[in-house]
Amino acid sequence: MTDALAVEEPLEIKLGYERSGNYIRRSISITMRTPGQDFDLASGFLLTEGIITDYDQIAEISGLEDQNDEKGAGQSVCVELKPEVPVDLKRLERHFYTTSSCGVCGKASLEALNLAGLKAPPADQPVFANEVIKTLPASLQRNQPGYAATGGLHGAALFDPGGDLVVLREDVGRHNAVDKVIGSQLRENRLPLHECLLLVSGRTSFEILQKALAAGIPVVAGVGAPSSLAVEVASTFNLTLIGFLRNGRFNLYSGGQRIVTSRSRGRKYSKSKTSLSPESA
Repeated sequence: MTDALAVEEPLEIKLGYERSGNYIRRSISITMRTPGQDFDLASGFLLTEGIITDYDQIAEISGLEDQNDEKGAGQSVCVELKPEVPVDLKRLERHFYTTSSCGVCGKASLEALNLAGLKAPPADQPVFANEVIKTLPASLQRNQPGYAATGGLHGAALFDPGGDLVVLREDVGRHNAVDKVIGSQLRENRLPLHECLLLVSGRTSFEILQKALAAGIPVVAGVGAPSSLAVEVASTFNLTLIGFLRNGRFNLYSGGQRIVTSRSRGRKYSKSKTSLSPESA
């Protein structure tokens, strides 16, 4: 009997840039990921780590994305920046605390983390009906062929207020899947993603919220639980944060102004001490 396994392989991300008239190329990250959409992953990583703010700052992305190459092609991607783009590699210091699965660990406060320059999205948009939100996990699962085959891949997806799937990516790491999603939209010049909800197949950590902020995503939902730091980030930046989205219900921890009940699109959720939750949730 054979079993399909989720592929996990290293990807080295290199950055090419100019400083004081000299061209520099250096390795900035090695991440364990599921091969595929490596250009999306690399560009999304640079955006969410604050190295770039716009796709127009990239001159070229090079590397082999053919993950069927038996010789191991596709294990390195180099992102070349335009000469005028300033590079602050100190912004990458937080990344050295990450792995493919756990994200940021052991940090005690928001002040110790890389949130400089991130802005809150528009306060009251988009608006999602709770009956639409409850359908999203099933849509995510239906569109995860890798998970269906292996049971070992996380999914991240963007949805519009009507519940339509915008883009979905899979990876062994949640934060890689999110970077692939954001990178795909960055490369199509669709940022900021002010009209989208980001859904992840597991828990929501600080890092997921940080990446959503970088891409301008105002609503973040997870099938699992949020961390305490994720809730703090959501509250600080007025993001809508949803947890335990499964089995036809969810918990709402922040940003209830963007959620309306199924009975009336004019009726908002009411706030409680620990979350925002109407009786219909």
